[in-house]
Amino acid sequence: MKEVVIEIHHGGHWHEVATFVESGALNYNIDYVLAHMDADRLVDRVGVNYPINFADFKRTGWPAFLLDLLPAGPARAAWVERLNLKDDESADWPLLCFSAGWPPGNLRIASAVIPELIDHPGFERDEIIDRNIDFIEYAEANGALIAGASSVQGQAPKFLLVEDHKGRWHAEGALAENQTRRHWLVKFPRGKKEADRQVLRNESPYYEVARAFGLKTATELIFQDDSLFIQRFDRKVTNAGIERYGLESMASICDSNAFGQRIPHNTFCKLLPDCVVEPLQDLLEYVKRDILNLALGNTDNHGRNTAVIKMPDGTSALSPLFDFAPMFLDPEGIPRSSRWEQEKVTGTPEWGLIAEALNAPGISNLEFRRWFAGQATEVEGLPDLMESCGVESDIIEKLNRRINNLARTLREAESKNYSVPR
Repeated sequence: MKEVVIEIHHGGHWHEVATFVESGALNYNIDYVLAHMDADRLVDRVGVNYPINFADFKRTGWPAFLLDLLPAGPARAAWVERLNLKDDESADWPLLCFSAGWPPGNLRIASAVIPELIDHPGFERDEIIDRNIDFIEYAEANGALIAGASSVQGQAPKFLLVEDHKGRWHAEGALAENQTRRHWLVKFPRGKKEADRQVLRNESPYYEVARAFGLKTATELIFQDDSLFIQRFDRKVTNAGIERYGLESMASICDSNAFGQRIPHNTFCKLLPDCVVEPLQDLLEYVKRDILNLALGNTDNHGRNTAVIKMPDGTSALSPLFDFAPMFLDPEGIPRSSRWEQEKVTGTPEWGLIAEALNAPGISNLEFRRWFAGQATEVEGLPDLMESCGVESDIIEKLNRRINNLARTLREAESKNYSVPR
């Protein structure tokens, strides 16, 4: 197989939209261009950087949006074993061809889709909890179709599952749409140490802190016995069928076509306003997320943990928050992935310089500096907020000093004299 067909979901159906050749060329289908070129909505594109037209898109390496479709972490390892591959760059093409049939968002690779479903009664929720990271092997051994469950990224073991109307659970892609009630991501501890379990069980309280802090969030996360159940926000079950919302990572929007690249926040903030209908609102949301990441020690803040969601009506926005947890506790020591260009050697952002450098739309630099200073009071109240949301006390104690220092530097954004190069 030297080329793949990319499909997009809208209007209740999957449509063949483009082809990508292994050698590097991407082309939209002629019929698709004729139908969508005039409107050229972001939700109808394969990626933000690929306007709908008759051009041949040829770049060094893969189009960045395709990396959003590949499994990563334990999911990649499971697919590599399933396909009997060597886990290096040579595995990427077969993984794209055969594992990208059920990724988050509204895109998929046609060759990865299994056309016939297996009639299976599904599993009880307690079976997922009891089996934990071994659930998929258990499901496969019991005759269930499981391929779509591991079409997901991230270093923690996680599965994409769907719940039917009887409350039984199936792998993504294994259940007919008219039998589907809800879509879930189920997540397990990244490792076997107590710190790994502590990170996971505090992800739900962290999410509630973010909600109370004023950030965009979706439904409440449910934690039980080392299992975290997250209802997906890129799917909506309607009377007419399942709506799939477009979901593109900030790494893809920045045209980063390699995993692990460290992209500064400034680059994200420069490109984000052109991708959303409320540029200032989403830019401030993005910056406020990093303030909370710094305060609460979520160091795993790379460009694939933030995304733009593209709605069927053509609007787009920064997606609800996801993968927000006390990653500073991780035993492997995860460094803060994305940083500001205006940071001290110690890693402390110079918020006033950031306000000057971003030159945000719809807000003056002085107003932006005052906005930063205004966040200080909210940051100072985080220990009490964390306690009320159920964050464990030893985590709060470990973060107190960090929170106080952050509040101080935010307040300096308005009062400190900065000599900004012009």
